Amino acid sequence: MLNSMTGYGEAEGEVNGVNYAVEIKAVNNRYLRTNIKLPEAVAFLEEDIEKLLRQSLSRGTINYVLRLKQVSASTLFDIDEAALRAIMERLSRIKSSSDIGPPWRIDIGGLLNLPGIIRPMLPSEEVAEKIRNTVLDITREAIEKLRQMRAAEGRSLEADLKSHCEAIKKDLEHIRNRSATVLQEYAKKLRKRVDELLAEATLKLDEETLAREVAVLADRSDVSEEITRLDSHLAQLAESGQVDDQAGRRLEFISQEMLREANTIASKSFDTEIIRQVVDIKCEIDRIKEQAQNLE
Repeated sequence: MLNSMTGYGEAEGEVNGVNYAVEIKAVNNRYLRTNIKLPEAVAFLEEDIEKLLRQSLSRGTINYVLRLKQVSASTLFDIDEAALRAIMERLSRIKSSSDIGPPWRIDIGGLLNLPGIIRPMLPSEEVAEKIRNTVLDITREAIEKLRQMRAAEGRSLEADLKSHCEAIKKDLEHIRNRSATVLQEYAKKLRKRVDELLAEATLKLDEETLAREVAVLADRSDVSEEITRLDSHLAQLAESGQVDDQAGRRLEFISQEMLREANTIASKSFDTEIIRQVVDIKCEIDRIKEQAQNLE
């Protein structure tokens, strides 16, 4: 079945009174690109999350956000008291040995902004393992919801692709039928035109020359191979939608090949009706190509 590249999934879990909430948003991208945002306290999970996303998804820009809810500041951050005390003692010594007069005070708030004074509270190994299992479980749950949304939208895209394929089939059938009569019409027009030009000279058109001219044109304008290949590409499109879960890139390639065959038919044809049908086919192929860019 076909899957869209856009979708959304979310899930929540709890460890030791802290609520972990995952949101995953996916948008179109020719390749797989992941953007992972984690709180500092659980930054150690980034590699595991990246691996899980790449195992489950194959295409699109994946925006992953993990948020912590119902959590106190003491759970998230720790103060390096030894470093803070050392800085304060050093500042006091500087004040005592200098001529700095009042008012003089130590700004604790300013000291807390120094690098390394406030640092993320790292969990113990036991708690870290619980967090890892919980976050990965809710990540899998969010991915599954994302995939369900992608599949639902993919069914709509598949129906749209089928309508374009049916339109192309009808146009190809018209071209196939029209090609069978074009040469006969051309032979009649050629005979009439030559007879008009040679009427005053009382000359007669050589039937062998006329047949040779028509045969050359028939060879140059034969589009049966291109029609057959287009039929084959349409069948491949249908198969990709049934058996390939990651059909986006394949459909893009097939649509490019279909456009090449349609251009060849147009270059070989001299009949305005066939050319008009080819223009319609190319419009349908462009729509297929656009939709393929929305598929995983």
